[in-house]
Amino acid sequence: MAPTPWKTLTTREVYKNKWMRLREDVAEMPNGKTTIYGVCEFGQCVGVLPFVDAEHVVMVRQYRYVFGENQRWEMPTGGWMPHETFEEAAQRELIEEVGYRAGHLQAINTNFTSKSVCQELAHLYIGHDLMPVNPAEVVPDETEFLEVGILPFADVLQMVIDSDIRDSMTVIAVLWAAYHSTKQV
Repeated sequence: MAPTPWKTLTTREVYKNKWMRLREDVAEMPNGKTTIYGVCEFGQCVGVLPFVDAEHVVMVRQYRYVFGENQRWEMPTGGWMPHETFEEAAQRELIEEVGYRAGHLQAINTNFTSKSVCQELAHLYIGHDLMPVNPAEVVPDETEFLEVGILPFADVLQMVIDSDIRDSMTVIAVLWAAYHSTKQV
C-alpha cells in the first residue's frame, strides 16, 4: 500500500531570487500531527554529457561556492527557461559552457536532484555529433568562470567510481553511458 500523502495546511515565502525560492510549509502528517517543512524550489534544469568521439567527452570545471572547491569535473548543466524546450535549453548550455552544438541529443533520464527538501527536476541528455559554434555565439553566464577540457571517457568513468566526480547529474549520465556502451559490445 502506498504511503498516505501529507496535507499542506499553510505555506509562506521566506526568500526568493531569480534562481530559487525558499518556502516554509506547515504540513499535516498521516498521524494527524503537524510539522514545519522547509522547501527550496529551483524549477527544472538540464545537463548534457557531450561526446566529441566514442572515447572522449567535453567536461567543465568551475569554482563551486557552496562546497568551496574548484577541482571537480562535471558535464555542462544549467537552468531551463519556460520559453524553451528541454532540448533547446540543453543546446544553449552546450554553446554557453563549451562552445559546441550537438548534432543529436539523446534524452536519457529525468530525475529529482534531491528528494527531500529541494524541488528540482533534471532532464539529462547525451550529446553526439558535436559541432563547434562561432565564438560570437558563446555568451557565458555572468556567474560562470569555466575551465573546459576534453577528457577520455574511461578517465571520467573512473572519477565517478572514485567519487572524484560528485555532481549527481554527471554521475547519472556517465553511469548511463558506461552501461549502454557495454551492452553494445
